[in-house]
Parts: sequence; C-alpha cells; structure tokens
Amino acid sequence: MENLKSKAAFTAREIAKCAIFVVLMWLGTIIEIPFWPVPLTFQTVICVLSGLLLGWKLGALSMFCYLFMGTIGIPVFSGGGGFWYVTKLTYGYIIGFVFASAVAGWIAHRNKKVSFPRMIAAAVAAMFVNYIIGTPYFALIWTYYMKNGGVWSAIWTYNIIFMFKDLALCVLAAVLSKKLLPILNKNFTQTGKANNNPDPDTKESAE
Repeated sequence: MENLKSKAAFTAREIAKCAIFVVLMWLGTIIEIPFWPVPLTFQTVICVLSGLLLGWKLGALSMFCYLFMGTIGIPVFSGGGGFWYVTKLTYGYIIGFVFASAVAGWIAHRNKKVSFPRMIAAAVAAMFVNYIIGTPYFALIWTYYMKNGGVWSAIWTYNIIFMFKDLALCVLAAVLSKKLLPILNKNFTQTGKANNNPDPDTKESAE
C-alpha cells in the first residue's frame, strides 16, 4: 500500500511539472512585446526550457498537452483554439514545440554531468528543430491554402528574421537551466526521501 501511495505521488509530481509548462506556454501567448511585423512572444524559449529542465519525456509530454488542448478547442493558443487552427500559418511551430522540447531534453541529459556547453548546444538545436518543422508548414499554408505569392519573402519577413531573437533567448534559457537544475534536483530529492522513494525523475534531471 505504501509503494502504491509513493507511485501515485510520483505520478502527481509528473503531472504538476507538465502542467506548469502548459500554463507558461499559455502565458507566453498573452505576454507580447510590440514589434514589426508581428509581436514578439516567448513560447520558443519556454518550450526549450521544458526540455532542459524536465528531460525529453516530460518536456515533450508537456508540449503535446499544450498542442492537444489548443487543437481540441481550449483557448490556449494566441488566437484561441480549435481544429481550424491547423490552417494557421504558425500551427507548424506549435507542432514543432513537441519535437524541439524532446531534442533539448535528449541532448542536455545524455550524460550524468550537465555541462553549460551541452545546455547551449541543446537549446540551439531545439530552436532549429522548431524552425525546421514550422517554416515548411508556414510555406505550405501560405502558398497552397492562402494562395499567396512571394513565399520566400514571406519566409524571411515572418520566420527567419525572428531566429536571431530566439537564438539569444535560447542561450538565456540555457543559462537559467544550468542554475535552476541543482535547485530542482535538491527539492525533488528531498521530496522523494520524504516518501522513502527517491524520485526517478531526479536522475533524469541530473543527467
């Protein structure tokens, strides 16, 4: 019975971790900095942080929950939510969040000792994965659904130009993650000891 309670507590912690990043992604749609041609948001860096701090499994799961909730109609996307969102130019980036978080977590936690260069590499790789998925999706919707021309100009104006901002923010995410991981590991370890069952995710976060 005690083992069952410990297992339930561990599952509750997993859910809580994922829920935090779902909420952060939603807040990322609300907090915008006016900029041309579209406002600046922080969803890419939040996505990267989810992988760096939670590991690839929980990070990707949190981003999938965000994607699923918005697609079924819960208004967590910047324009609300609903299946119609698949026709939006930015939907490919939302899909890319799942894979970007997984890549960030996988690279960052491949070894037991977390190094700052690896965190940087993980964050930058995750950002590029997001663009690799999001940009072609943008081009397809722009060209074949919206019937627009000048796709290369649009890709530069609405996509590539923001890579520089995201690159800087992803480096910041790596810096924050390197400092936050020891704190999170300590808290999770103490919680696990209180239940006489160390949190398995502590090992994943420390790797």
